[in-house]
Amino acid sequence: MKTFRNILRLPADRLATATPFAAALAFTASALFSLTPTTMTAQQPDYAAAMHAAHAHETPTASGAALIAPRVPVTGDMVQYGVVDGAAVRGYLARPSGAAKAGPAIVMVHEWWGINDNIKAMADRYAGEGYTVLAVDLFGGQVATTADAAMKLYQAGMADIGKGERNVAAAVDYLRKNGATSVGSVGYCFGGHWSLRTGLAGGANVNAVVMYYGAPITDAQGLSRLRAPVLGLFGGKDTGIPVDSVRAMEAQMKKAGRTVTIHIYPNAGHAFANPSGQSYDKATADDAWTRTLAFFKANLK
Repeated sequence: MKTFRNILRLPADRLATATPFAAALAFTASALFSLTPTTMTAQQPDYAAAMHAAHAHETPTASGAALIAPRVPVTGDMVQYGVVDGAAVRGYLARPSGAAKAGPAIVMVHEWWGINDNIKAMADRYAGEGYTVLAVDLFGGQVATTADAAMKLYQAGMADIGKGERNVAAAVDYLRKNGATSVGSVGYCFGGHWSLRTGLAGGANVNAVVMYYGAPITDAQGLSRLRAPVLGLFGGKDTGIPVDSVRAMEAQMKKAGRTVTIHIYPNAGHAFANPSGQSYDKATADDAWTRTLAFFKANLK
């Protein structure tokens, strides 16, 4: 499988000189996975299967992360934040109660379960720290209650990267047009990957990116759109998101002159801070929360 993935990643100039078998294999895989700029990349089916394995025995009940009350009262409601490909997109907007102005804001991207009550509770926690938070919806209003259903939503959410990036870009625009002085992004698992893509799609309009154990992006051309500093929080025992792939992403970012901080928790597995599920690790999640708040405080003004 590792050799297969390496062949899939061959650039055009190397593919031209590859063995006939390797070239044929790459061509077949390209056809199979429809490798275009706006569709699923060849590695995504591997990530979908890995996430299914990680969450196979979980249910989307509230974890300890979603049960912590905001530090100050907040107000939250569903809003339409844009129109993507002719369809309205709606998300959950939370802010400190009685806030006179928007101030710094955060785009939050849900786990593979969708925009359920737990991710809304997590948005409330960030709002309790003084941020306007918009929890976006990349699943068209669908919410999963089983791992099988969640994997299908994950795959559908990755099937058109361009559409997803237009969605998160609309969220950034919405916050900016409604007075946000700066915009950050954060997401968990599926949302961790899309938090980084929010930084790519938003460009200079995004000021900070936090990704919790999301699938890495190592493509230099794709990462060239990134302007915001990045904080990545990963588990050393996460079998779905191997540390070497995270380090490869880190190296690409540094090579491009981007500011990136990757923190690996050696004894943590996948989903250690998720708002939903049974993988919550309080000590690790609390440390990650502290790092996240410090990062946003330093970069969102």
